[in-house]
Amino acid sequence: MPLRRTTVLSAALGAALTAAVMLLGTSVPSVAERARPPQKDGGAENLGRPDYGVCRGTDPDCYHDWGNFDPTTGYRVLVYSRTAGPRHAHLGPALAPGLNPPLTPQHAAQSALVKLGAEHDFAVDWTEDVTQLSSPSRLFRYNAVIFMSTTRDTLDDAAQTALRQYVRGGGGFVGVHNAFGTEYNWEWYEGLLGGANYYDHGRNQPGTVVTTNRRDVSTAGLPARWDFADEWYNLVPFPSQVRVLAKVDESTLPEGPRGGSGHPGHGANHPVSWCQYYDGGRSWVTTLGHAVEAWTEAPMTGDRHFLDHVLGGIESAMGRGPFCR
Repeated sequence: MPLRRTTVLSAALGAALTAAVMLLGTSVPSVAERARPPQKDGGAENLGRPDYGVCRGTDPDCYHDWGNFDPTTGYRVLVYSRTAGPRHAHLGPALAPGLNPPLTPQHAAQSALVKLGAEHDFAVDWTEDVTQLSSPSRLFRYNAVIFMSTTRDTLDDAAQTALRQYVRGGGGFVGVHNAFGTEYNWEWYEGLLGGANYYDHGRNQPGTVVTTNRRDVSTAGLPARWDFADEWYNLVPFPSQVRVLAKVDESTLPEGPRGGSGHPGHGANHPVSWCQYYDGGRSWVTTLGHAVEAWTEAPMTGDRHFLDHVLGGIESAMGRGPFCR
Protein backbone atom coordinates (compact mmCIF):
# COMPACT_ATOMS: atom_id res chain seq x y z
CA MET A 1 0.00 0.00 0.00
CA PRO A 2 1.59 3.31 -1.07
CA LEU A 3 2.48 5.80 1.69
CA ARG A 4 0.53 9.02 1.73
CA ARG A 5 2.43 12.20 0.99
CA THR A 6 1.64 13.52 4.50
CA THR A 7 3.16 10.40 6.03
CA VAL A 8 6.33 10.80 4.00
CA LEU A 9 6.57 14.48 4.92
CA SER A 10 6.00 13.71 8.59
CA ALA A 11 8.74 11.10 8.56
CA ALA A 12 11.15 13.47 6.82
CA LEU A 13 10.36 16.27 9.25
CA GLY A 14 10.78 13.94 12.19
CA ALA A 15 14.17 12.82 10.96
CA ALA A 16 15.27 16.40 10.39
CA LEU A 17 14.12 17.45 13.84
CA THR A 18 15.92 14.49 15.44
CA ALA A 19 19.13 15.42 13.63
CA ALA A 20 18.77 19.04 14.66
CA VAL A 21 18.24 18.11 18.31
CA MET A 22 21.29 15.83 18.22
CA LEU A 23 23.35 18.61 16.67
CA LEU A 24 22.18 21.15 19.22
CA GLY A 25 22.84 18.72 22.04
CA THR A 26 26.47 18.43 21.01
CA SER A 27 27.15 22.08 20.12
CA VAL A 28 25.18 24.25 22.57
CA PRO A 29 26.35 24.23 26.22
CA SER A 30 23.85 23.72 28.97
CA VAL A 31 22.99 26.44 31.49
CA ALA A 32 25.26 24.70 34.01
CA GLU A 33 28.11 24.58 31.51
CA ARG A 34 27.73 28.27 30.67
CA ALA A 35 27.85 29.16 34.37
CA ARG A 36 30.88 27.01 35.09
CA PRO A 37 34.12 28.93 35.74
CA PRO A 38 37.17 27.98 33.68
CA GLN A 39 38.75 24.60 34.41
CA LYS A 40 41.14 25.00 37.31
CA ASP A 41 43.41 21.99 36.78
CA GLY A 42 42.31 19.78 39.64
CA GLY A 43 40.73 22.48 41.79
CA ALA A 44 37.10 22.93 42.76
CA GLU A 45 34.67 23.21 39.85
CA ASN A 46 31.02 24.24 39.37
CA LEU A 47 31.32 27.11 41.83
CA GLY A 48 28.69 29.22 40.12
CA ARG A 49 28.62 32.57 38.40
CA PRO A 50 25.60 34.44 39.79
CA ASP A 51 24.10 37.46 38.06
CA TYR A 52 23.92 40.38 40.49
CA GLY A 53 21.77 42.54 38.22
CA VAL A 54 24.13 45.53 38.09
CA CYS A 55 26.68 46.91 35.66
CA ARG A 56 29.95 45.28 36.67
CA GLY A 57 33.25 44.11 35.26
CA THR A 58 36.33 45.77 33.82
CA ASP A 59 34.52 48.23 31.53
CA PRO A 60 34.88 51.83 32.82
CA ASP A 61 31.42 52.56 31.41
CA CYS A 62 30.11 50.90 34.59
CA TYR A 63 31.55 53.78 36.63
CA HIS A 64 29.34 56.75 37.64
CA ASP A 65 31.42 59.91 37.44
CA TRP A 66 28.76 62.13 38.99
CA GLY A 67 31.03 64.73 40.56
CA ASN A 68 30.77 63.56 44.16
CA PHE A 69 34.54 63.77 44.70
CA ASP A 70 36.78 66.80 44.20
CA PRO A 71 40.47 65.82 44.01
CA THR A 72 41.53 69.40 44.73
CA THR A 73 40.27 69.00 48.30
CA GLY A 74 42.64 66.08 48.95
CA TYR A 75 41.97 62.42 49.56
CA ARG A 76 40.47 60.74 52.61
CA VAL A 77 39.50 57.14 53.40
CA LEU A 78 37.45 55.49 56.14
CA VAL A 79 38.70 52.26 57.73
CA TYR A 80 35.82 50.18 59.07
CA SER A 81 36.80 47.17 61.21
CA ARG A 82 33.66 46.24 63.17
CA THR A 83 33.28 42.53 63.93
CA ALA A 84 30.13 40.62 64.85
CA GLY A 85 31.81 37.24 65.09
CA PRO A 86 35.38 35.88 65.26
CA ARG A 87 37.94 38.69 65.42
CA HIS A 88 41.37 38.56 63.82
CA ALA A 89 44.33 39.30 66.06
CA HIS A 90 45.58 42.00 63.70
CA LEU A 91 42.55 44.12 64.69
CA GLY A 92 43.30 44.12 68.42
CA PRO A 93 40.45 44.61 70.93
CA ALA A 94 37.15 46.16 69.87
CA LEU A 95 37.38 49.92 69.43
CA ALA A 96 35.41 52.46 71.44
CA PRO A 97 32.40 54.14 69.78
CA GLY A 98 32.75 57.19 67.61
CA LEU A 99 35.17 58.29 64.93
CA ASN A 100 38.93 57.89 65.44
CA PRO A 101 38.91 56.36 68.93
CA PRO A 102 42.31 55.71 70.56
CA LEU A 103 44.49 53.07 68.93
CA THR A 104 47.00 50.87 70.75
CA PRO A 105 49.92 48.81 69.40
CA GLN A 106 47.53 45.84 69.35
CA HIS A 107 45.49 47.54 66.63
CA ALA A 108 48.06 46.50 64.05
CA ALA A 109 46.03 46.69 60.83
CA GLN A 110 44.26 49.96 61.58
CA SER A 111 47.54 51.57 62.67
CA ALA A 112 49.31 50.35 59.52
CA LEU A 113 46.65 51.91 57.30
CA VAL A 114 46.87 55.20 59.21
CA LYS A 115 50.62 55.14 58.72
CA LEU A 116 50.28 54.44 54.99
CA GLY A 117 48.05 57.48 54.70
CA ALA A 118 50.50 59.70 56.59
CA GLU A 119 53.38 58.52 54.40
CA HIS A 120 51.49 58.94 51.14
CA ASP A 121 49.49 62.09 51.72
CA PHE A 122 45.93 60.90 52.21
CA ALA A 123 43.89 61.26 55.38
CA VAL A 124 42.63 58.20 57.25
CA ASP A 125 39.69 58.00 59.64
CA TRP A 126 38.80 54.78 61.44
CA THR A 127 35.80 53.43 63.28
CA GLU A 128 33.87 50.38 64.42
CA ASP A 129 30.77 52.44 65.08
CA VAL A 130 28.09 51.52 62.51
CA THR A 131 26.38 54.90 63.00
CA GLN A 132 29.37 56.49 61.23
CA LEU A 133 28.08 54.74 58.08
CA SER A 134 24.47 55.81 58.56
CA SER A 135 23.99 57.96 55.46
CA PRO A 136 25.43 58.47 51.98
CA SER A 137 26.34 62.05 52.89
CA ARG A 138 28.62 60.77 55.65
CA LEU A 139 30.32 58.35 53.28
CA PHE A 140 30.71 60.84 50.44
CA ARG A 141 33.31 62.59 52.62
CA TYR A 142 35.58 59.65 51.76
CA ASN A 143 37.18 58.74 48.45
CA ALA A 144 37.21 55.10 49.54
CA VAL A 145 35.76 52.98 52.33
CA ILE A 146 38.00 50.12 53.54
CA PHE A 147 36.42 47.06 55.12
CA MET A 148 39.32 45.78 57.22
CA SER A 149 38.59 42.18 58.34
CA THR A 150 35.03 42.97 59.23
CA THR A 151 33.08 39.89 60.31
CA ARG A 152 29.53 38.64 59.81
CA ASP A 153 26.60 41.11 59.97
CA THR A 154 28.45 44.32 60.74
CA LEU A 155 26.00 46.68 59.03
CA ASP A 156 22.48 47.64 60.02
CA ASP A 157 19.81 48.57 57.49
CA ALA A 158 20.77 52.25 57.37
CA ALA A 159 24.44 51.43 56.78
CA GLN A 160 23.61 48.90 54.07
CA THR A 161 21.55 51.49 52.24
CA ALA A 162 24.23 54.16 52.67
CA LEU A 163 27.01 51.89 51.39
CA ARG A 164 25.01 50.96 48.31
CA GLN A 165 24.15 54.58 47.53
CA TYR A 166 27.76 55.61 48.11
CA VAL A 167 29.08 53.00 45.68
CA ARG A 168 26.39 53.87 43.14
CA GLY A 169 27.51 57.50 43.39
CA GLY A 170 31.06 56.61 42.29
CA GLY A 171 32.55 55.65 45.65
CA GLY A 172 35.57 53.41 46.11
CA PHE A 173 35.51 50.16 48.09
CA VAL A 174 38.50 48.22 49.39
CA GLY A 175 37.95 44.83 51.01
CA VAL A 176 40.81 43.25 52.94
CA HIS A 177 41.03 39.68 54.26
CA ASN A 178 37.92 38.90 56.31
CA ALA A 179 35.86 41.44 54.41
CA PHE A 180 35.08 38.15 52.64
CA GLY A 181 33.55 36.82 55.87
CA THR A 182 31.06 39.66 56.07
CA GLU A 183 27.36 40.12 55.20
CA TYR A 184 27.07 36.57 53.86
CA ASN A 185 23.37 36.84 53.14
CA TRP A 186 23.42 40.13 51.25
CA GLU A 187 23.71 39.37 47.55
CA TRP A 188 24.64 42.93 46.53
CA TYR A 189 27.64 42.85 48.87
CA GLU A 190 28.75 39.49 47.49
CA GLY A 191 28.74 41.08 44.05
CA LEU A 192 30.80 43.99 45.42
CA LEU A 193 33.42 41.39 46.38
CA GLY A 194 33.58 40.28 42.76
CA GLY A 195 30.83 37.69 42.87
CA ALA A 196 32.91 35.74 45.37
CA ASN A 197 32.74 34.76 49.01
CA TYR A 198 34.82 33.05 51.68
CA TYR A 199 34.14 29.33 52.07
CA ASP A 200 37.08 27.99 54.09
CA HIS A 201 40.87 28.00 54.26
CA GLY A 202 43.68 25.58 54.92
CA ARG A 203 46.36 26.04 57.53
CA ASN A 204 48.09 29.38 57.85
CA GLN A 205 51.26 28.57 55.89
CA PRO A 206 53.92 30.00 53.59
CA GLY A 207 53.33 30.10 49.86
CA THR A 208 54.30 32.00 46.73
CA VAL A 209 52.13 34.78 45.34
CA VAL A 210 52.19 35.11 41.55
CA THR A 211 51.60 38.63 40.21
CA THR A 212 49.33 37.96 37.24
CA ASN A 213 48.89 41.56 36.06
CA ARG A 214 51.73 44.04 36.47
CA ARG A 215 50.05 46.98 34.70
CA ASP A 216 47.77 47.87 37.60
CA VAL A 217 48.73 50.53 40.16
CA SER A 218 48.57 47.90 42.91
CA THR A 219 50.93 45.48 41.17
CA ALA A 220 53.24 47.63 39.03
CA GLY A 221 56.08 47.55 41.55
CA LEU A 222 55.72 43.92 42.62
CA PRO A 223 57.99 41.09 41.52
CA ALA A 224 56.53 38.38 39.31
CA ARG A 225 56.65 35.97 42.27
CA TRP A 226 56.97 36.76 45.98
CA ASP A 227 56.85 34.70 49.13
CA PHE A 228 54.25 35.36 51.80
CA ALA A 229 52.31 33.49 54.48
CA ASP A 230 48.55 33.51 54.83
CA GLU A 231 45.41 31.41 55.26
CA TRP A 232 44.82 31.25 51.47
CA TYR A 233 41.05 31.59 51.31
CA ASN A 234 39.03 29.15 49.23
CA LEU A 235 36.04 30.74 47.57
CA VAL A 236 32.43 29.94 46.73
CA PRO A 237 31.31 31.42 44.38
CA PHE A 238 34.44 31.85 42.28
CA PRO A 239 35.07 35.50 41.27
CA SER A 240 33.68 36.42 37.87
CA GLN A 241 33.88 39.42 35.51
CA VAL A 242 36.90 40.74 37.43
CA ARG A 243 40.54 41.44 36.62
CA VAL A 244 42.66 39.04 38.66
CA LEU A 245 45.79 40.80 39.89
CA ALA A 246 47.50 38.08 41.92
CA LYS A 247 47.09 34.40 42.76
CA VAL A 248 48.79 31.84 44.96
CA ASP A 249 50.82 29.00 43.47
CA GLU A 250 49.18 26.08 45.26
CA SER A 251 52.16 23.83 44.51
CA THR A 252 54.21 25.94 46.95
CA LEU A 253 51.87 25.34 49.92
CA PRO A 254 53.58 22.76 52.18
CA GLU A 255 50.27 21.50 53.59
CA GLY A 256 48.20 22.04 50.48
CA PRO A 257 45.12 24.21 49.87
CA ARG A 258 42.38 21.95 51.26
CA GLY A 259 40.23 23.87 53.71
CA GLY A 260 38.67 22.93 57.01
CA SER A 261 35.26 22.39 55.40
CA GLY A 262 36.59 20.23 52.59
CA HIS A 263 37.15 22.74 49.76
CA PRO A 264 39.98 21.26 47.63
CA GLY A 265 41.39 24.62 46.52
CA HIS A 266 41.37 26.17 43.06
CA GLY A 267 44.23 24.40 41.33
CA ALA A 268 46.29 26.45 38.90
CA ASN A 269 43.97 29.45 39.18
CA HIS A 270 43.68 30.38 42.87
CA PRO A 271 43.16 34.16 42.99
CA VAL A 272 44.03 36.29 46.01
CA SER A 273 43.48 39.85 44.68
CA TRP A 274 41.27 41.33 41.97
CA CYS A 275 39.40 44.47 40.93
CA GLN A 276 36.23 45.47 39.11
CA TYR A 277 33.82 48.32 38.47
CA TYR A 278 30.61 47.58 40.31
CA ASP A 279 27.20 49.28 40.23
CA GLY A 280 28.73 52.70 39.57
CA GLY A 281 31.74 52.44 41.88
CA ARG A 282 35.19 50.88 42.09
CA SER A 283 36.03 47.73 44.06
CA TRP A 284 39.53 46.44 44.87
CA VAL A 285 39.76 43.39 47.12
CA THR A 286 42.33 40.98 48.51
CA THR A 287 42.00 37.86 50.64
CA LEU A 288 45.52 38.43 52.00
CA GLY A 289 46.48 39.99 55.34
CA HIS A 290 45.96 37.41 58.08
CA ALA A 291 49.20 37.68 60.05
CA VAL A 292 49.77 40.43 62.62
CA GLU A 293 53.36 40.64 61.35
CA ALA A 294 52.09 41.61 57.88
CA TRP A 295 50.91 44.90 59.40
CA THR A 296 53.74 45.71 61.80
CA GLU A 297 57.46 46.35 61.82
CA ALA A 298 58.07 42.76 62.93
CA PRO A 299 59.96 40.97 60.15
CA MET A 300 57.90 38.79 57.85
CA THR A 301 58.79 37.57 54.39
CA GLY A 302 56.91 39.54 51.76
CA ASP A 303 55.32 42.05 54.11
CA ARG A 304 56.66 45.05 52.22
CA HIS A 305 55.27 43.71 48.94
CA PHE A 306 51.94 43.11 50.63
CA LEU A 307 51.67 46.65 52.02
CA ASP A 308 52.71 48.15 48.67
CA HIS A 309 49.97 46.03 47.07
CA VAL A 310 47.34 47.29 49.53
CA LEU A 311 48.52 50.88 49.15
CA GLY A 312 48.16 50.69 45.37
CA GLY A 313 44.70 49.18 45.75
CA ILE A 314 43.59 52.01 48.03
CA GLU A 315 45.01 54.72 45.78
CA SER A 316 43.37 53.31 42.67
CA ALA A 317 40.01 52.68 44.37
CA MET A 318 39.85 56.26 45.62
CA GLY A 319 40.64 57.59 42.12
CA ARG A 320 44.13 58.84 42.78
CA GLY A 321 45.59 56.57 40.13
CA PRO A 322 44.33 54.59 37.13
CA PHE A 323 41.94 51.88 38.23
CA CYS A 324 41.92 48.19 37.36
CA ARG A 325 44.23 48.29 34.35
